[in-house]
Amino acid sequence: MIICISGLSGCGKNTVGAKVAEKLKLRPVQISFKEEAKRKGITLMELQEIASRDKKLDLELDARIAKEAEKGNCVVMTWLCPWMVKNADLRVWLHASEEERARRVAGRDGMAPKEALKHVHARDSNNRMRYKKYYKIDIDDRSIFDVVINTGRFAPEQSAEIIAEAAELLGPRKYELG
Repeated sequence: MIICISGLSGCGKNTVGAKVAEKLKLRPVQISFKEEAKRKGITLMELQEIASRDKKLDLELDARIAKEAEKGNCVVMTWLCPWMVKNADLRVWLHASEEERARRVAGRDGMAPKEALKHVHARDSNNRMRYKKYYKIDIDDRSIFDVVINTGRFAPEQSAEIIAEAAELLGPRKYELG
């Protein structure tokens, strides 16, 4: 079973995804720009600025995500995983208002509320632009998703329960080998 969980900044991808992985005894896959920025010793927004000028960063990170997902039995928690992981069994979009996401980012990253709102807006805009430019992907098109959850209304545990139930109902997809 491969579950892909996506959404904009601060929607709860990692929090909900970790709970889903634990609940279903699947391997969590959390390869992200946040982790990459930390590894490089720069801020997330500095890394995003570099990525805006050089698509190599995105391509390498997304290739690592797809390769890790190919091993199966995992929950992948990234912006582009639903588009990059072709054999996903379940694709989930997590939604929350910009204000709610900024509130979460402020608490998580120790930012002032106005700074967090500016950060969320800038990050979302930057990612939208890069994904269209590099991949021709419109992340505002939710047509590929099996489930959309408003994490502004459902707590992380509830969201994880909805995803686990959907995964059980669908079961793994059967792929024909070509």
